[in-house]
Amino acid sequence: MRRVVVTGLGAVTPLGVGVPRTWSRLLKGHCGVVSVKDRGPQFAALPSQVAAVVPSGLKKDGGWDPKEWLQPGDERKMALFAQYAMAASQEALEDAQWQPKTDEESEATGVYIGSGIGSFDDVYETSVAYEKGGYRKVSPLFVPRLLINLAAGHISMRFGLKGPNHAATTACTTGAHAIGDAARFIAYGDADVMIAGGAESCIHPLAMAGFARARSLATDWNDAPHLASRPFDRSRAGFVIGEGAGVVELEHAKARNAKIYAELKGYGLSADAHHMTAPRGDGEGPLRAMKRALKNAKLPPKAVDYINAHATSTLLGDAAENAAIKSLLLGHEGRTKASTINVSSTKGAIGHLLGAAGSVEAIFTILALHHGILPPTLNLDAPGDPPEDFDCNYVAKTAQKKSIEVALSNSYGFGGTNASLCFSKFR
Repeated sequence: MRRVVVTGLGAVTPLGVGVPRTWSRLLKGHCGVVSVKDRGPQFAALPSQVAAVVPSGLKKDGGWDPKEWLQPGDERKMALFAQYAMAASQEALEDAQWQPKTDEESEATGVYIGSGIGSFDDVYETSVAYEKGGYRKVSPLFVPRLLINLAAGHISMRFGLKGPNHAATTACTTGAHAIGDAARFIAYGDADVMIAGGAESCIHPLAMAGFARARSLATDWNDAPHLASRPFDRSRAGFVIGEGAGVVELEHAKARNAKIYAELKGYGLSADAHHMTAPRGDGEGPLRAMKRALKNAKLPPKAVDYINAHATSTLLGDAAENAAIKSLLLGHEGRTKASTINVSSTKGAIGHLLGAAGSVEAIFTILALHHGILPPTLNLDAPGDPPEDFDCNYVAKTAQKKSIEVALSNSYGFGGTNASLCFSKFR
C-alpha cells in the first residue's frame, strides 16, 4: 500500500476563518464560545445559552463573509455547512498548491466531506413553511441543500475534481472517519489526492433543545460563556455546541516538492456496542480504536508522544476516554507515570463541532507535530473526578513546547462509534 501524507490544511472555526488565525488564537488561549441568548427568544428560553460560533466579518480579519468565498448563486444553492466546507477546501488546496491541470490529474483527485447533522435550519424552516402554506412554499433547492453529500458534490464541481466523491455521516466521529477513509482510497490506489474532512452548522434552537433535553449541554455557565467548555475538569457538566469545518489535503508521497505536514500512519475504528449515547465506563471501545490505529501504523503504544482527545466536557465521556488513554499508554517500557502522558482537548477553545470536530482536531494534531507545540486544554482548574484518576499532563490552560514524533487524534460519536487517527512526522 502507498504512504499517505498531509500537504494542505483548511479550517473555518469559532476561533476564526483560516488555519493560521485559528491556530494562533488556540495557542494564545483564546476561546470562541459566546452567548447566543440575544439571537432571539427561542435561544433565550433554552437552559443552555452558549455556543461556539464562527465569527462574522471580513476575510482579512479572520471573519466569515460568504461573498468572499462563494461564487454568485452559491449561497442560495448551498447550505451553510457546505459553504464552510467549500471555504476550508479552497484554503487546503491553496495551501497544498494543488490544482489539477490535466484530465488524468482531475480523475485522480477526489473529495470526501461529511457532516453529522447537516442543514438543520433548512429542515426546520421548510417544515414550518410547508405546514403554513403547503406544497408551493417548499423550495426546489430544499433537498439538494439537505443532502450531506452535496458538500463534496459542490466542491468537486467547483474545482473539477473527478475522482472518488464520497460522504460520511457518523455523528461526532464523521470528520475522523472521512479522513481515515479517504486515506485508504489513496493507499489502495483509488485516488492520488483526496480533499477530506467534516463540516457542521446546526446552532439552531431546536437542535440545542434536543441536546439539552438529553442533558448533554453545559447549562451552568450562561453568564460566562468562555468558561463553559471544561474538558477533564471536575466541574465539567456538558459540551458546548459549535460550528465550522476542517479539511485536509491528502496525497500519496510523490516527488512534486510539496510541503508535507505529517504522514497519516494508521487508522483505527471500533464500536462500543453498549448504549445509544453513553460510553462504557472503562473506555473499552475507544481503547480498541487507538490500538487498531497503532497496529495499522506498525507502532507500539510507547511511541505515542501526544493525544488530542475527543473529550467533550461531559462527565462520563471524559472519564471513559481518560481511562482508555491510561490503559493504552501506562505499563509499557519507559512509561510508568501518568504524568508523562501528554493529552489535551481543544474543545475548551472551540466547543464541540459535532461532525466537523474530528477533522478540525486532526488539523490541530498535525500542527502540534509540525511545530512541536502541545495545544492547551482551556478551563482546566482541577482535573477529576476523582482527582487520583486524572493524573496525566493535560496541558492545562497554556500551550507547551514538546518535540513530537507520533500523535493520535480521537473521535467518538452517538451510537458508540469510535475512530482514532495516528499521525507521525514524515521521514
